[in-house]
Amino acid sequence: MFKRLRRQPVPDITFTSRRSQSLPKPDEDLAVVGDIHGQLRCLDDILNKLAIQAPRARWVFVGDFIDRGDHSAEVLTRLREIEAERPNTICLRGNHEDMMLQFLVAPDAAGNRWMRHGGLQTMASFGAFELGIENSAEALVRARDQLLERMPEGLAIWLAERPFSFQSGNVAVVHAGADPDKPIAEQDPKTLMWGHRGFRRQMRPDRVWIVHGHTIVDMPQERNRVISIDTGAYATGRLTAALIADGQVEYLQSAL
Repeated sequence: MFKRLRRQPVPDITFTSRRSQSLPKPDEDLAVVGDIHGQLRCLDDILNKLAIQAPRARWVFVGDFIDRGDHSAEVLTRLREIEAERPNTICLRGNHEDMMLQFLVAPDAAGNRWMRHGGLQTMASFGAFELGIENSAEALVRARDQLLERMPEGLAIWLAERPFSFQSGNVAVVHAGADPDKPIAEQDPKTLMWGHRGFRRQMRPDRVWIVHGHTIVDMPQERNRVISIDTGAYATGRLTAALIADGQVEYLQSAL
């Protein structure tokens, strides 16, 4: 069990009480980190706090490590190092990692979409590329080839191997959301990365709690057995981690 933390200021919980609901009880202590989006300073700060507050917990990163911020390449390197050093660390695939992987496979078809959603910042973090938000197919193929040359060895494979979800006990972690009518193991990866219209609105019959990022909230929220932790680090400077153990949820945030 985590030692009691000084709670960060959070809004009132949107349901009235947990007494009528199942409590979040993973089989192991969890520390779940929200969307990083290239914010290396935020990541390093939250890692330092986790090393003190949750050193033995399983650390789970919800995806969207890249895009929008200025240090996506460095964030990916840091996460790979952490995973190598801590076997009980899991990095999930978010929709932004998926857009990057699609660009690596089919740059002419997927490149401009990625550039419009933050890919330009990720490309810049790997070096200078002559791209805008709209590019010719030839320019995108050329930039893809340059990116592959500059990416650390094995990084593309590592990204492609990221799982879409993780579950421990009655707590599941996904990037964006889940279909409330389907077990986590039967979810469409696109739903896990991009969300579902019934998510957060409809209670799951299996009473599983879902921790997710993707949708920005001012402060972490709990509603309908859903814990939302994307506090918009790239815009606010606040990266949030949820510490979950034995029916309790506590929050850490990076310093502004």
